[in-house]
Amino acid sequence: MSDIIKLAVLAVGGQGGGVLTNWIADLATRCDYAVQMTSVAGVAQRTGATIYYVEMAPKTDRQPVFALSPSPGDLDILIAAELMEAGRAVLRGFVTPDRTTLIASTHRILATSEKMVPGDGRAKDALVESEITKAALRSVCFDMDTLATNAGSMISASLFGGLARSGALPFETAQFEAVIEASGRGVAQSLAAFRAALNYEPTADTFVKKHNETVNGPKNLLSDWHALSDQVKNFPSDAQDMIKAGLQKTVDYQDIAYGKTYLSHLQTLSPELTQTAAKYIANAMCYDDILRVADLKTRASRQTRLRTEQDIPEGEIVHVTEYFHPRAEEICGTLPARLGAWIEARPKMFQLLDKLTNKGRRIRTDGIIGFGALWIVSALKPYRRQLLRHRYESAHLDRLLKITQQSASKDPQLAIEILACQRLIKGYSDTHLRGQSKFDKVLSVLDALEGREDAAEWIKRLRTAALEDEKGDALDGALATVRSFT
Repeated sequence: MSDIIKLAVLAVGGQGGGVLTNWIADLATRCDYAVQMTSVAGVAQRTGATIYYVEMAPKTDRQPVFALSPSPGDLDILIAAELMEAGRAVLRGFVTPDRTTLIASTHRILATSEKMVPGDGRAKDALVESEITKAALRSVCFDMDTLATNAGSMISASLFGGLARSGALPFETAQFEAVIEASGRGVAQSLAAFRAALNYEPTADTFVKKHNETVNGPKNLLSDWHALSDQVKNFPSDAQDMIKAGLQKTVDYQDIAYGKTYLSHLQTLSPELTQTAAKYIANAMCYDDILRVADLKTRASRQTRLRTEQDIPEGEIVHVTEYFHPRAEEICGTLPARLGAWIEARPKMFQLLDKLTNKGRRIRTDGIIGFGALWIVSALKPYRRQLLRHRYESAHLDRLLKITQQSASKDPQLAIEILACQRLIKGYSDTHLRGQSKFDKVLSVLDALEGREDAAEWIKRLRTAALEDEKGDALDGALATVRSFT
């Protein structure tokens, strides 16, 4: 039993966990070890999360009997392709301080529970990293995903390098490299990622290098863009980076004229509000609608990204299916303002429209019909300002700016907190409605808080409560507290 090496790999879909497991099995076979590998897929906690299990032992005249799945407290090596997967392994008892060598990448992929929180639901990475290293006998933990990205490879290659670096397997580095060379696919990139992890130094610059992006397009539009960009210099220096980001977002979302409108909104506010306003006004102007979704899904850059993320070679056929569930509200919002409002004002007609449209649809965008349908919807972008949804969003932004300006003259900090309440509104459909409802609830107590020195602090507390849970129970409790003393 003491000769059996037990190893588990925890990976999320698309990280190459199967490739890594095959490499490990091939390595053991090449080194004259008997080996068995199994996998258990699961989607309850992390989409596509899989546990791959390998047992190996030196070949003898006796045939070893291997287990089919890992047991708590009975692992020699645990490889986690992401920080929270390592944390889950510790919680499940797979990592023990008397036996287990932990090899983990410290980069993050949000868990389902983190995504469900309306605000920032991320767990504290430093705390998780500290706890998982305490739980292991030895640990090799650093950002292996970035190393793989820099090498143009997948994280499986850098994790393989982390395994070689740990010395937990009785095999030479050359034998690890021979396995990669025999794989016959992306060998140069995989070897680069493997060696980057093998020779990793904590002080090394492991961040992905950012390339200087140049703006291309018709000369007249480029001229207008540069002229618009130059106007950013007229704003406070500490806010210029945020304004540039907001300007790029609004122009990409609509057009140059939309960017001019964005800057004109900023000019109506005092300098002390500019940095906060630059972020939240841009977010308010770039609301999610069907046109935006169609635009993003038909961009050439998305097809490139999908192929890169799934490691799909050029020439291979890919099927892409998009899921849509439009409600009558979204359909009316995409119509000309007068027509959309006319339908909404007639309950029977609106209900009929909802009955016809409020159902899930799967559209294949790898074919001309599905892609063409989305492209036609995205082509309505120049007419967005004439649509009903834009009327609603413009009214919301006007209200936000008006309330902010009224508060700024008396309490600038309160005005900043009011602007930040735009953070509550995101997404579309039911998500957008819930966010709008929370926004209205928070601002409903402004009159009651008027004149109080702690008004800004209370708006911040209410916003934080609204972001804590999707249903809004925490917000309702906080609002009851405010009403109790006002």
